[in-house]
Amino acid sequence: MPIVTVYGSSNPKPDSPDYTNAERVGLLLGEAGYTVMTGGYFGTMEAVSKGAKSAGAHVIGVTVGLFEGEGKRPGPNPYCDEIIRYDSLRDRLYHLVTRCDAAVALPGGIGTLSEVALTWSLIQVGEISPRPFVLLGERWRAFLTEYYDNGQYISQHYMNLWQVAEGPDDIVPLLQNWNYA
Repeated sequence: MPIVTVYGSSNPKPDSPDYTNAERVGLLLGEAGYTVMTGGYFGTMEAVSKGAKSAGAHVIGVTVGLFEGEGKRPGPNPYCDEIIRYDSLRDRLYHLVTRCDAAVALPGGIGTLSEVALTWSLIQVGEISPRPFVLLGERWRAFLTEYYDNGQYISQHYMNLWQVAEGPDDIVPLLQNWNYA
């Protein structure tokens, strides 16, 4: 089964629109036959895992000792079938980015931004092979287009390494119809 890594935030609560959208993303990925991999914790990572699990998909959580223990996160979310644990955030990040066949980024914070940047950079320099890379929501397009700054530092070719999905229902078709030019 192809593995899709979904990057997301631990902040959204179950009653939030971002959580609901993330659960739908997981459900649709699971129904399409993908194995789903997330950071394994709560927020949208949990929602994606929950949705994928409800569709019968295999769910992988990639966790890190840095985030667990007394006064920290209680451990992985209950929807993970498989837990891969690292001691360093760097190793966890590298696994999430390099051990997938496709990547999807939901709205998130600094951690999600670092996952997006590393995925984009490693595809750009050829350290990982080109793969579907889908960002959910117009805010990603606005942010990366602003960063693009009319091509002063980034060629248009590299802007084509990612696509924006307007909503959860757009993600699977973008993954399935992806064509690296």
